[in-house]
Amino acid sequence: MGGSGDITVWINSPGGDCVAAAQIYNMLMDYPHNVTVKIDGIAASAASVIAMAGTKVLVSPVSMMMIHNPMTVAMGDTAEMQKAIDMLGSVKDSIINAYEIKTGLSRAKLSHLMDAETWMDANKAVELGFADEILKRSDVLEDMEPPVVSMLYSKAAVVNSLMDKIAAKCRTNPKKIEDSKPKGRSVDSLYERLNLLKN
Repeated sequence: MGGSGDITVWINSPGGDCVAAAQIYNMLMDYPHNVTVKIDGIAASAASVIAMAGTKVLVSPVSMMMIHNPMTVAMGDTAEMQKAIDMLGSVKDSIINAYEIKTGLSRAKLSHLMDAETWMDANKAVELGFADEILKRSDVLEDMEPPVVSMLYSKAAVVNSLMDKIAAKCRTNPKKIEDSKPKGRSVDSLYERLNLLKN
């Protein structure tokens, strides 16, 4: 994978295929410039392996990371089952390689964390070395260009426009008011009708 500058990879994934994750991890590790990984949702299972390829791994304060043992579906006799067990052991070892390079934790500690299916919030991910920093607002603002115009609208103009619209709704047309009055009805005639009904 060639490139001419630093890249940022955003991750929000529950995981998936270990082999596909390994390929993405290798491509990012082979990239000649800085790779910033930003986890803005979840990096679980195989997605956590991809995250380990970051030169710097940043996690949102509300994101999660999860690591666990690899899984598969197997069918057959005891020999086939043993092959599946051996294969899963090898896959686990390769995943631990990625975690070990990034975190510096011992293989035994990483194996135990995977056995336990470990869920990490942002603070725990940083504490264990799976992430380098927690994303802060200032990190986002540094990447943004300041707006050319500081005020996109005038508050006075908005208020004046609203006041004009309210005034227009409140204006009355004397002819319309006269036309809208009920014809031939008055309070007196209403009382007269009620009296007739009573009698």
